[in-house]
Amino acid sequence: MKTKASRKKPQSKTPKTFILDTNVILHDASSIDQFQENDVIVPLTVIEELDSFKRGSQVINLNAREFARTLDTMTGDALFNGGISMGKGRGKLRIAISRGLNIEIREIFKEDNPDHRILGVALEWNKKLEGKSEVILVTKDVNLRMKAKALGIQAEDYTTDRVISVDELYSGKEVIENFDDDSIVKLFQSPYEIPAKQLLKKLKDHSYPNKYYIFRNSNRSVLANLDQEKENFRKIDKVVTYGIKPRNAEQAFAIDALVNNKIELVSLIGKAGTGKTLLALAAALQMKKHYRQIFIARPIVPLSNKDIGYLPGDIQSKIEPYMQPLWDNLRVIQDQFSEGDKQNTAITALIKEEKLVIEPLSFIRGRSLQRIFFIVDEAQNLTPHEIKTIITRAGEGSKVVFTGDIYQIDHPYLDSQSNGLSYLIDRFKGQKLYSHVTLEKGERSELAELASNLL
Repeated sequence: MKTKASRKKPQSKTPKTFILDTNVILHDASSIDQFQENDVIVPLTVIEELDSFKRGSQVINLNAREFARTLDTMTGDALFNGGISMGKGRGKLRIAISRGLNIEIREIFKEDNPDHRILGVALEWNKKLEGKSEVILVTKDVNLRMKAKALGIQAEDYTTDRVISVDELYSGKEVIENFDDDSIVKLFQSPYEIPAKQLLKKLKDHSYPNKYYIFRNSNRSVLANLDQEKENFRKIDKVVTYGIKPRNAEQAFAIDALVNNKIELVSLIGKAGTGKTLLALAAALQMKKHYRQIFIARPIVPLSNKDIGYLPGDIQSKIEPYMQPLWDNLRVIQDQFSEGDKQNTAITALIKEEKLVIEPLSFIRGRSLQRIFFIVDEAQNLTPHEIKTIITRAGEGSKVVFTGDIYQIDHPYLDSQSNGLSYLIDRFKGQKLYSHVTLEKGERSELAELASNLL
């Protein structure tokens, strides 16, 4: 597993012992395979907690079941005693049984709960292996990490699928100052493109396929895109898309990526009001003839970690508050046209015929994603595994768009570096079928922009 410590100094020759919390396994069912030659201990309390997650269709439920099946293949008493080897060159896996709270735990925390029992296992093995192996508790719960450190136990976040730095995250765009004026002029002339080879040598940047540029000098500026094969820079225009006109360069870039049929995967990130969802919806409507259905979804992350079951009413009443922002964006697009306009009535017809569907992300299970324009909103609340699950479901002729704000995360165990959207951007940059744009300027209102920047 990649940790902050392992990036700063060489790994110790003495194998370490990692103790896993429940949330690590729910985050990544294959987490036990990520620790190389080190040993892994799973407290029996974790197995008990996983049992309560086995029923359901969310990714965490799938992970709980997958992990249970993995353990079931590892038969024998050794799993509870000396441990079972996880393969050549790898450490052992052991399930640790705890018998109540340790005296030290009980004196400090008093309450008997799963977290404190996991702490008890970590404390017990820390003493048992002192001088033989470095014991580290791995948990995505920051409070549990603090409790462990208070007891003198090393604790770390699970960082295998964590990007190194959000500040270095690929933005999908770049401004080039003092750009050659002749080249800019040529971009304004048919065929509105220029060869990229010589210019790329001068730029000396990470010139990925589908990257966007603002070329400018003291005389003029132009928006441009490096094509999939990195052969040409082509001029980008601010095109009205289903009634929505880009208000800045980044929005023009986003629209260009969204309506390009050669690009099958797009991600848009930005703070509230930058137009991520609105642009994706407008592009989907503009391109509707190329797809069998427009499907818009978002993950449901209930407030205060409560399940939606606590909300009143039937299932539709429970999920409606979560889906309302998507309907609001659709209404904004409809309002660009008069009631009798064919583009307005087309939206109503698409909804009625279920060719435009807005539903919670969990409802896609079992659906065929052939020739679908699939928009996933609030994707920052997805784990890397969930992102992978969605993309691998995309069939022939589909386009998948992820939108979100990596600094506004509601998921209790994700942050700007460990969420699936950041992971996607970091891993997919440079792929020919992928394009990304970071939107920076809010366009809702001057007041909204001021609040976003100051509060």
